[in-house]
Amino acid sequence: METINERIYKLRKDLSLSQEAFGEKIGIKKASISMIEKGKNNPSEQTIKLICKEFNVSYAWLIDGVGDIFIETDDLFIDLLAKEYDLDDLQVRLIEKFVKLDKENREAFMNFLKDVFLNDEQ
Repeated sequence: METINERIYKLRKDLSLSQEAFGEKIGIKKASISMIEKGKNNPSEQTIKLICKEFNVSYAWLIDGVGDIFIETDDLFIDLLAKEYDLDDLQVRLIEKFVKLDKENREAFMNFLKDVFLNDEQ
């Protein structure tokens, strides 16, 4: 099974980037990329998130080797939210459905939630 270090190496090669160019995009030095790829250092959580954000990489793929390497930008943010706030599948699905609503329906939904949950605060 591939390690996160090997997946970072694979990603960099798939993007046809040198260690220096890859590192510049996420704000770390070539030597650090080399150490990570060789398995001498592990990437920090911040580095992992930067890689995901900069290159539209699936957090699940980078951490566990699960799923596709690249994701749509919207999915990346939802993946990061799910990880950051320990969201379960239902919560993720609700967020996905909400953000895909048009502006008018999002506003109507928000007004409904305000009426139900914030009615006593007014």
